[in-house]
Parts: sequence; structure tokens; C-alpha cells
Amino acid sequence: MYRSHNCGELNASHINTEVTLAGWVQKSRDKGFMNWVDLRDRYGITQLIFDEGRSEKSVFELAKTLGREFVIQVKGTVIEREAKNKNIATGEIEILVTQLTILNASLTPPFTIEDETDGGEDIRMKYRYLDIRRNPVKNSLMFRHKVAMEVRKYLSDLDFCEVETPYLIKSTPEGARDFVVPSRMNEGQFYALPQSPQTFKQLLMVGGMDKYFQIVKCFRDEDLRADRQPEFTQIDCEMAFVEQEDILNVFEGLTRHLLKEIKGIEVEKFPRITYEYAMKTYGNDKPDIRFGMEFGELNEVAQHKEFPVFNAAELVVGIAVPGVGNYTRKEIDGLIDWVKRPQVGASGMVYVKCNEDGTYKSSVDKFYDQDDLTEWAKITGAKAGDMIFVLSGPADKTRGQLSALRMELATRLGLRNPAEFAPLWVVDFPLLEFDEESGRYHAMHHPFTSPKPEDMHLLETNPGKVRANAYDMVLNGNEIGGGSIRIHDKATQQLMFKYLGFTEDEAKAQFGFLMDAFQFGAPPHGGLAFGLDRLVAILGGQETIRDFIAFPKNNSGRDVMIDAPSAIDDLQLKELHIKLA
Repeated sequence: MYRSHNCGELNASHINTEVTLAGWVQKSRDKGFMNWVDLRDRYGITQLIFDEGRSEKSVFELAKTLGREFVIQVKGTVIEREAKNKNIATGEIEILVTQLTILNASLTPPFTIEDETDGGEDIRMKYRYLDIRRNPVKNSLMFRHKVAMEVRKYLSDLDFCEVETPYLIKSTPEGARDFVVPSRMNEGQFYALPQSPQTFKQLLMVGGMDKYFQIVKCFRDEDLRADRQPEFTQIDCEMAFVEQEDILNVFEGLTRHLLKEIKGIEVEKFPRITYEYAMKTYGNDKPDIRFGMEFGELNEVAQHKEFPVFNAAELVVGIAVPGVGNYTRKEIDGLIDWVKRPQVGASGMVYVKCNEDGTYKSSVDKFYDQDDLTEWAKITGAKAGDMIFVLSGPADKTRGQLSALRMELATRLGLRNPAEFAPLWVVDFPLLEFDEESGRYHAMHHPFTSPKPEDMHLLETNPGKVRANAYDMVLNGNEIGGGSIRIHDKATQQLMFKYLGFTEDEAKAQFGFLMDAFQFGAPPHGGLAFGLDRLVAILGGQETIRDFIAFPKNNSGRDVMIDAPSAIDDLQLKELHIKLA
């Protein structure tokens, strides 16, 4: 065997034991007559000692040639360590080495393999296999494994069956661009990589599988950001013979289980709010409720007061920010500049200082008296020592701008504690949303989402008001999962395609297989998919997902380690019947 123990398990109880270890050289300290080497593997670090007086000369001299990241095997005796290290599990002992074998030498690494490294992100992504040796990345991957195992355990205990679905499928519209794969054997035709296993999990319900789950790769050709990758992992689930309440209860239970088993936190209450309430109160459909700063709509008390900016606005809305009433003019101007950035897009901002003596000082004192500002404070919930910030303009756009400001201020004020977890459900999403560019309605979730039965009559007269049997799980301001009750009969699905602008032939060409399946006794069914990458990152106290993925892409969708995507040769193109423009 290459090792009898790993580098994290030896302690004082093993003193005088003969052991064999293998791993990487973390660092060495050569004192001339004595040489200490830290040996590292996935489990920890064990200190080795090479002593001129106690080690064979050949072993002692060979130890002096060791460099960082050399792979070695040692045999020796566990002895008590004179200078103990309480910071590591093996800090009471060291290994007096009697045999040393260099299994593989190493070049000098391009960055230090330490918790705090000197390597920038680009160089660490290029040498990702070295970055994985560092504890922060290694521990993130092990944490991800732990979460995935708990998911599998919870769902399996509820009689869910894990079923794999294909990666080479038919291209269908699901909201994002498909990655396509040319077929050599079918000239001029293409597979698509799945954006989700949506239609397959519905077909599994038609097939009688009843409770399905899968931890599965999905692919979307989208612009990237910190929490998005072109390939990502879902916890994909579907259930037959269920209503919305059944699904919410199961996956609320899963989230509660993960918080308890992974973080040791008991969360009993999962608030449920409607999409409409979320947008009016927080300005987005994935609100962070770890802190307040709820929106207060001020149209009734701020308009018709000779202030033309507010009078011309569809919406005047503000938030009370706790404890910042002492902000200087410079700090306020900095926030005004922040909301005027192109990324936010506000044209300006009004502020009101809530003084400790109960008076108010605002940037619009010319137009509003103390009684007016008192009403603003009541509506926004402002107290003495707070500051009210007010934006105005088109309703949807202004809510989005104020939501961005709310999150920015919460971050600056330390209100987004990563050790605190505040889950909730957002329900009653619109079934359809109007796209100005195409001039037609699109499915807010996907074309298979069932409308609320009581809203079906609105499809003809007011399709934008139809609510969906859809729901999202939100955790700390991030959508971690979403799903819906599905359409399970052909007539309703045909009607849905009609309102989405599909012709009968288009619907049949793209989804005929599903429509056919619905004619063979499809049960009522629904499901949900969690984003595993994002869920793991939030449970791990991080905002970004990259360190929880073994081999991530950069913001251009490139794997700089293997240099992909890359060109393929002319012979491959010819075999695939493809010519490049």
C-alpha cells in the first residue's frame, strides 16, 4: 500500500506506531542538522522530521532535495512532537522518517498552495487542478458532496426514484439559447443539450414513475455573471397526483432538512407571499427578508405639491434606511451617483433626514413641509435617526432601481449576514409576460405551466392577468428553486401554445411527442427544480458559485485550463457536413 494512514488522522494514541504516509510536500524547513517537512493530502497535514543523528544519511540527504508539491511516500515512527501545534489535528505528533521515496517531482507552482494564496483568479483557473489542492476550494467541493448526499437521502426516504434522462435531445424553446450538437449520421440535423429535463420528467409521470428526482447537468447559452455558468446542476424533481400544497410541503421539508443537517439551524416558518406583493414591497420576485427597508408608495402624499418630477411620475416610492440619518452630504451624493449609474439607471434621488428631535430635513424642502414629510415617514416606517430615499418614474423600472439600492445599502450596512437564513415561497406568478421586442406574450416559466383554473376565462380578454400555478423558493435574496403544476391534458396544452403564438404545425413539430403522450392517460403532476450550485454556495456562506464547481468556466464561457471552446479541424467539419461562414 502507498499509505497505512492519511495525513489527518494520526494523534498521540499512535505514538511508537510504524506508519506509511503519502502526499504532497506543503513546505520544508531545513535547519542544517534537522529538516522538517509538512506532508499534505486531502485529509490534513502531518509533520515529518529528518534528523541527521537518527536518520540514514541517504534518506537525510534526499530530504534536502524536496521541493514544494513533490509527491512522496514515507515510512517511519510516530513520535511526540516537542513544539506542539494546537491548530491542526495532528499537532501533537510527528513522523521520524526512516524511508523516503519521491513518487513524482514537481515544477515550482505558479502560485502558493496555501489558504491565502498569491495567485489571481485568472492564473488559478488556468491551473485549477492546483487550486483544488487549497483548502478553500477542496472544502467547498467536499461541502457540495455533503449537500448532494443529504438531498439524495431525504428524497430517497420519501420514495423518490432517481432516473437519468438524455443529454442529446431535441431543440425546444425554453427561454434561453440552446447549445446545439451536430449529428454526423443525420446530415444537416442537430441535437440540443437540455436546458432542463422538463419534458422528460413529465413523460416519466405519464410512465407511472410517480416520484422522480435527478441531480442533473443543464445547459444554457447565456451571458454569464458571478452566479451563472453555461453548464449548471439542478436538483430536478417531479411528482404525480399532487397539488401545489403537496409540492411546497415536500420541498420546504427538504430545505429545512438541509439547514438542520448542514448548518445546524432550525427554521420553522417559511413565509408565503404573492408575486404581486413581492414586487410592490421589495421591487423584485426574490426578496431578501433578513432585513426590513420595505417599500412605501408615496403617490398620494407626494404628488400635486408643485414638484414636477413627482407629479409626472407613474410611481413615487421610498425606503427608510435605519441609522443613517447622520450621513454627510458627500455620502448622500455618492449614493445619488450610484443610482444614476447605467447599471441602475435612475435620473436622480430625493432624500429625507429624520432628525433625532423629530424634525425632517430634505432635498425638496422647497415643496414639502414638515407635515408632508411626517406622512412620508409613516408610510415608509422611518424613525428618528433614519434616512428616507425616494425614487420616481415608470412603475416597473423604478421598483427595480429601488430594489437595487435596497440591496446595496443592506450590503454596506452589514445586514446581509451569511450565517442567517431566511427562506420563503413566492407564489401566484403571472402565467404570461409581454415582450415588447417580439410584440407577443411569452411564458414566464415555461409553456407547460398550468394556469390557475379560476383565471382561465381571462386568457381571451386579459392574458397578462392570468396567474400561474407556479412557485419559487427564495433564500437570502436568491431564487434557489422554482416549479409549477403542469398542464396534463392535450386541449389545455394546445390552448397554451395558441396564446404563446405557436401555430398548430409549430406546436406539433416541437412538442408533438408530449401532446401524444397526454392522450394516453397522463396523471395530474407538478414539480420543482433547485439550483444545486447556488444552493450550495448560499449554505456555504458565499454569493458566487464558482468555487463550488470543480472546473468552472470564466465570464466569457471559456475553460482556460483546457482552452475550450476551440476550433476543430477540417476533416471533422466535413464529416459533420458543416461549412464555416
